[in-house]
Amino acid sequence: MKWMIASDLHGSAYYCRKMLEAFEREGADRLFLLGDLLYHGPRNDLPREYAPKEVIPLLNGKKEKLLCVRGNCDAEVDQMVLEFPVLADYAVLPVGQRLIYATHGHIYHVKNLPPLAPGDVLLHGHTHVPAWTEFGQENLYLNPGSVSIPKENSPHSYMTLEGNTMQWKELESSAVFHELTL
Repeated sequence: MKWMIASDLHGSAYYCRKMLEAFEREGADRLFLLGDLLYHGPRNDLPREYAPKEVIPLLNGKKEKLLCVRGNCDAEVDQMVLEFPVLADYAVLPVGQRLIYATHGHIYHVKNLPPLAPGDVLLHGHTHVPAWTEFGQENLYLNPGSVSIPKENSPHSYMTLEGNTMQWKELESSAVFHELTL
């Protein structure tokens, strides 16, 4: 199964369309969204084509392909208009002998870890900066960056997971800028 992993859409209709185009181009089976889907948040500038009402039907059109966790900008009112669950604080994906603990990153992060076993992976968005860092006992911290509001001069980006290979890609070109094997 091939997963596409993206985060921090923040209500951008433009980047939602680009993300869904990348999803189709990748031929991914599922799209895992790491939160902050509709609202831009008080600390962010408005993303290009900020239009949450346009994002809603775009995402609802892929509801059978989506898995999501709640971001700090997601609220119960979002669940009222989205036809797929968005309020889970985390999800766990098994990959080989490792578990991936996926969350948004505003509660659990490298300074406030969830219960991880040696070798487990912490996957979150929230910072808008791609990351692949080892820590603890053979643990990994991974971050796909942001599809709509990247920070620290990082590209608009997402990740793919196929088998045990993770790739970070630029949103509009799908060019790989980092790859690792779990």
